[in-house]
Amino acid sequence: MPETRTIAVGSQNPVKANAIRSAFEQMFPSWQLEVETVAAPSGVADQPMSDEETLTGSRNRLAATRSAKPNANYWAGIEGGIEDGPDGMNAFAWIVVESRQVTGQARTATFPLPEGVADLVRSGVELGHANDQIFGRHDSKHHEGAIGILTHNVIDRKMLYEHAAILALVAVKNEELYLPANLKEG
Repeated sequence: MPETRTIAVGSQNPVKANAIRSAFEQMFPSWQLEVETVAAPSGVADQPMSDEETLTGSRNRLAATRSAKPNANYWAGIEGGIEDGPDGMNAFAWIVVESRQVTGQARTATFPLPEGVADLVRSGVELGHANDQIFGRHDSKHHEGAIGILTHNVIDRKMLYEHAAILALVAVKNEELYLPANLKEG
């Protein structure tokens, strides 16, 4: 029986944990996986308002998760964010995955938010709550999310995160190519 590998995810949101699990299953189909969730603080605003703040939140969640679960084999942090620009407000997320040797990160696809949602977010409402208000949903951030609502579930939140998680795992899958110079055999 294959060795079980433990992945610690810096969120107790089942959508995020399931996206990470699915990405690992696709990249490492022979592995037995155990996924543990951690209530990891992002250290940024509840609604990150820039690319940089969102990436920082994801990295902070990963660091907190690694501290909470030091015996895991892999750690992951996910943070959703928005950016407001001249063409409107866009949503996305950053995913950071780490092994004991390398770190990989990737940003999800970016998608535009409707002006009604954007106006609520600009007024200080977190995106998930704004979606619930505008679309008459309850707790959509733990289900299909804005992307699922807007695409009528052609793409749901898990799928959006899953693709970026797979891309973040490129460094883990090809660890020998991504090792820091001081760890490469010379």
